Amino acid sequence: MTEDFLLNTKTAQKLYHEAAADEPIIDYHCHLNPAEIAANRRFENLAQVWLGEGNTGDHYKWRVLRANGIDEALITGRDADPYDRFLAWAETVPKLIGNPLYHWTHLELQRYFDIHEPLNRESASDIWKAANEKLIKDPEFSVYGIFKKFKVHSVGTTDDPIDELKWHEKVAADKITETAVLPSFRPDKVINIDKEGFTHYMEDLGKASGKTISKISDLLDALIERIDYFDKMGCKASDHGLEYMPFELSSGPGPNWEKEAGETFAKVLSGEKPDKKALESYKTLILMFLAICYADKNWAMQIHVGALRNNNTRMFKTIGPDTGYDAIADHQIASNISRFLDLLEQQNKLPRTILYSLNFNDFYPLATIMGCFQGGIPGKMQLGSSWWFLDHRDGMEDQMKLLANVGLLSKFIGMLTDSRSFLSYPRHEYFRRILCNILGDWAEAGEIPNDFTLLSEMVRDISFKNAKRYFKE
Repeated sequence: MTEDFLLNTKTAQKLYHEAAADEPIIDYHCHLNPAEIAANRRFENLAQVWLGEGNTGDHYKWRVLRANGIDEALITGRDADPYDRFLAWAETVPKLIGNPLYHWTHLELQRYFDIHEPLNRESASDIWKAANEKLIKDPEFSVYGIFKKFKVHSVGTTDDPIDELKWHEKVAADKITETAVLPSFRPDKVINIDKEGFTHYMEDLGKASGKTISKISDLLDALIERIDYFDKMGCKASDHGLEYMPFELSSGPGPNWEKEAGETFAKVLSGEKPDKKALESYKTLILMFLAICYADKNWAMQIHVGALRNNNTRMFKTIGPDTGYDAIADHQIASNISRFLDLLEQQNKLPRTILYSLNFNDFYPLATIMGCFQGGIPGKMQLGSSWWFLDHRDGMEDQMKLLANVGLLSKFIGMLTDSRSFLSYPRHEYFRRILCNILGDWAEAGEIPNDFTLLSEMVRDISFKNAKRYFKE
């Protein structure tokens, strides 16, 4: 992994080193902990920062550790010795050939710790000592030090409507870091009326908004209050994590829609179980209401679909959600997303929208549907970056080439980490190298002009400037 890693042509090398490498980072969607940011946290050892603590951490690594036969006590166990956990990872890394985690692990060792030796059982002890010394003593290894080192312009965390956002407020008030730490509005629990705990969540939302929620109009008022508060705190985007895209309408967007959703809402609060059609209609109508609010606030709307959650019931009951037991769903989504976007467009209330799917089969339909709703804003409709199971080299290349074929790659807003780890910023470098390599290959094959001015501006836009304009930062 030399300085020209993944850069197969002279043009690619020049584009990366002279155009991409020094651009700031906008990490517009991640799962970093705002409390850790506000505390300017320092980590005690590599196991803590790399593998997490208890059932909070990097489920990418946890999945491959399990595939390598590592005992769960060394993966999510709270009592395991940190070095033993790190050693389990060191033993697993050499077996990761072909997996992006092999590249990411070594990029992180190089960029954070200036360690260029491959990680394995034999090198583990020396790497553990050298890296931990820097984690403990070097000021670059506080959260704010990491932000500065990697030129992180802004971070978009993922936040529930009931969150107080006190940590975002503290970061802004302390003015210790130049990195903007902005909330993103994630109202999944409002949408998921059929999930266990919905009624209790309505009580929590009522407390957060200062309202008693007993009917649909109360819910809408509470959502408006929380959206206003998030907007005041600098929110630029919403985010929705949906297994599939609902779309069911009986009354349409006219005056009866609130009555229709309200009847379903009242039944659920009273303990009844409405039929599937009524539940899907509620979800559609609440999503419509929220999207209109986003358009009024000039927010971007992010829609993530395609995750099949909590497949292993035994492990879900043992260690909870988001621990590495999710997979890719295969719902048919094109028709519903098209009808939903059209519903908003009919009312002239379609916000800037980023569509992500965890299933690559959805990319072509999404990219072509987006083209039906472009207009007025450059790159208004975005095919979201390859994420989660798709954020490897093949996934990124395929997503960008597909976008170039049916849309405007030049208006793409680029990479995000979608990560819970403060060591994930080299993923932006990984993406930029892949981008530059694609353009370099095309240029040297004579498929596009080998015009450095033209291509370097495109690289800088995709790396940073497009996202800065898109999120109005």
